[in-house]
Order: sequence, then structure tokens, then C-alpha cells
Amino acid sequence: MRLPGHAPHHHEDIVIGPLDLPSRVDEALAVQAVAFGLGADEIAVRRQIVLRHMTYPGARALGATTPDGRLVGFVYGMPNDRTHWWSTIVEPYLRAQGVDDWLDNSFVITELHVHPRYQNRGIGRALITAITDTADEPRSILSAIDTDSPARGLYHSLGYVDLARQVLFPSAPKPYAVMGAPLPLRRR
Repeated sequence: MRLPGHAPHHHEDIVIGPLDLPSRVDEALAVQAVAFGLGADEIAVRRQIVLRHMTYPGARALGATTPDGRLVGFVYGMPNDRTHWWSTIVEPYLRAQGVDDWLDNSFVITELHVHPRYQNRGIGRALITAITDTADEPRSILSAIDTDSPARGLYHSLGYVDLARQVLFPSAPKPYAVMGAPLPLRRR
């Protein structure tokens, strides 16, 4: 999938396609560090998490690259499993809302990040719709910082709804919202 460049300083086409995330983990985490404001210690921890996640059944990743091969965005996810760490943290919050069945038969978006210089060009939308379009599961779940943000606006526009809010993850300074949407995702 090609996205034509239309930002004033970026006239290149962005290509969305399969990403060998384990071999490009450092590039992906560099994008995440800038997009999410992470320090070196956090990146080192996340590197191990990403590499572990990519060994899980059904885990897959897509990247957004420039014509010269620079990675400017990525998404990865997998079929959800209630035994995974994320699920064990969010399950009590979802159960309290009566919606913990969302943890079953769902494709979880684990990470989605676009370099700030490439945001607001439809790259995040293209990444998340492309990865969920190939999911066998009938729905998708994810978590996002629980604030009005461009990311949450994107997710809402795709049909995600809040399943639980003010979800606290160990060591995360801000609460998250867990969101879910039926697949395929809603187009504009």
C-alpha cells in the first residue's frame, strides 16, 4: 500500500508492508522513543518485550517505510491470550465493566507508533487497518493513554469504543483506556 506524501517538507511516498520486526527492532524502538517520549532504559526493557512478543503464535508486524527504506512507523499485534501479561492487568478492569469477554477471540494491537514528522498523513490509520484486515478474529482490542489525544481520536474514528478507563499498569505514570472494535474496522 502506498501513501502519497503531502506534508510540505515530505514529498516521498510511504510504503506500508510486512515488517521483520525482530531484525529491525532497534529502528522501530527509535520511532517509538520519539513518538512516545521514551528514555534509553525504557527502550532497553521494551526491546526484550518486543522480541518475546514476536515469538508468540500469530504475532505479526507491518512497517511504514520511505522509498529509501527508512522506517517511519510500525504496528504489531497478535491474537489475544488471557495468560499474557497485558491481559492479566486489564482483565479485572474489563470484568468490573462486564466486558471481559473481549479478551477472548480478539486481535490485540500491541504497539502502533508513527514518527512525529510523519503523523497526520494517514499512516497510523493505514497501519492499523492493514494489520486488522488480516486478522482471523472478529474483533480487536488495544490500550491507549486515557486522555483526549490524536491516537484516541483515530481509534474512535475506526470504531473502537472505551471498554474500561483509568486502567493502571505497573510502572506506567498515566492511566490507560482499553478500547475494542468489531472487525473489519470502520472506514471513514
